[in-house]
Amino acid sequence: MNTELTPGWNVFKQIFHDHWDEFKQFNPRYHNAYYDELVNKMLRCGDPDQIGYIEHRCLDCGQGKHLVAMSCKSALCLRCAKVYVDEFVSHVSQRLHEGVIYRHTVLTLPAMLRDTFYYHSSTLLSELMRCGVRCMDEFFSDLSRQSLKGGYIVVLHTHGRNGQFNPHLHLIATSGGWDATAERWVHLEYLPYELLNKKWQWHALTMLRQSMPTEAVRRLVSRCFRRYPKGFIAHVQDGDVPARYHSLATYLAKYVVTPPISVRRIDRYDGRRVTYHYRSHKTERVEHETVDVHRFIGRMVQLCG
Repeated sequence: MNTELTPGWNVFKQIFHDHWDEFKQFNPRYHNAYYDELVNKMLRCGDPDQIGYIEHRCLDCGQGKHLVAMSCKSALCLRCAKVYVDEFVSHVSQRLHEGVIYRHTVLTLPAMLRDTFYYHSSTLLSELMRCGVRCMDEFFSDLSRQSLKGGYIVVLHTHGRNGQFNPHLHLIATSGGWDATAERWVHLEYLPYELLNKKWQWHALTMLRQSMPTEAVRRLVSRCFRRYPKGFIAHVQDGDVPARYHSLATYLAKYVVTPPISVRRIDRYDGRRVTYHYRSHKTERVEHETVDVHRFIGRMVQLCG
């Protein structure tokens, strides 16, 4: 087969229709009910016989009918992604407080740790999120020289712009915290990023060493400390973050719950390989990449958890 890209989202569905069962045979970690349901819902989406429909008739003449297929609302579905984003924005907005200053913080991991986190994701990824909260609380407490408890919404992001596995944390973090002893809120105006980088490195590597107490991990942790003497990179954005809390939730959604890929980024599918493009984070240039169809499917499903 040599299929040029046609307008619409059917090419994405076709890739999964052709190769999902084959993909699971070679990637047993995805052979479970969660991923099967994501894919099956996406494949049924738009088909009224498969997923149901709403029927419209003219109230005046009663003639004719118009069927509107129900949507699947799957995180994997490019057609329903907007619904997924809207639900995320609503959920986050309800948990932010008007008048409180928030910062969008990103805590990253170096490339040398990605394989370990990929193959032990069930053990490490949830701990990584808890680790991020502990890091930020200690960071705020050290700056204020008093024990502070901040407020955080933490979202795990498992990929970069090119779709490859790259686990990191996005946090909507209060700019300060609650001092329970003095019963008052302490606002922090200045955040020294150099200190946060080292704090994050120490917390992340300590969590990794405690979660996987093996000799191989111990050596990996030691190499990380030697290779990154200034710590792991932590981004704290202040000037770019919208002030209103609903806008802040929308801003975060842009990073973490956007569709796996826009169908416009898929340049070609020939039955065994997929070519797509993305904008490089470092150079801001448009890059093109051709990958085996199994690797493409793996990148898409891992974005959904």
